Amino acid sequence: MSADIVNNRKALREYHILQKFEAGIELQGTEVKSIRAGQANLNDAFARIENDGQAFLFNADVQPYARASHDTQHEPKRARRLLLHREEIDKLRGLTSVQGHTLVALRMYWKNGRVKIELGVGKGKHAADKRADLKARATRRETEREVSRFNRRHA
Repeated sequence: MSADIVNNRKALREYHILQKFEAGIELQGTEVKSIRAGQANLNDAFARIENDGQAFLFNADVQPYARASHDTQHEPKRARRLLLHREEIDKLRGLTSVQGHTLVALRMYWKNGRVKIELGVGKGKHAADKRADLKARATRRETEREVSRFNRRHA
């Protein structure tokens, strides 16, 4: 079973997610301890396939571990290598080569004692799309409210 560490709610608001992938992440020891302490942030985090055929995660903020010695600390926003199979990397390269598509980090979670990243191939939303999402959410919330009010009265 997986346990979420952190979710990137901003990504779901800013992008239409077309496809999702799971990737491992290469971490240092102090980064793992810091993640266990809840000091991770995925806002503005994205992935990119480099020319050498490796995938990297950028702008993922893992704060330094407070109880570690200062000579073994890590950089908070360093580029972290993602662990993917060659076929997955080739597929992601093809999907992100389309104009307007990007790789966004959606969530970070534990799976069998290891930290995993869920990547989404996203296409940016326009302002009208965001407004439509807000309107649909408000309508759904109001409908649920009315249904529960009806059920309380007639139960």
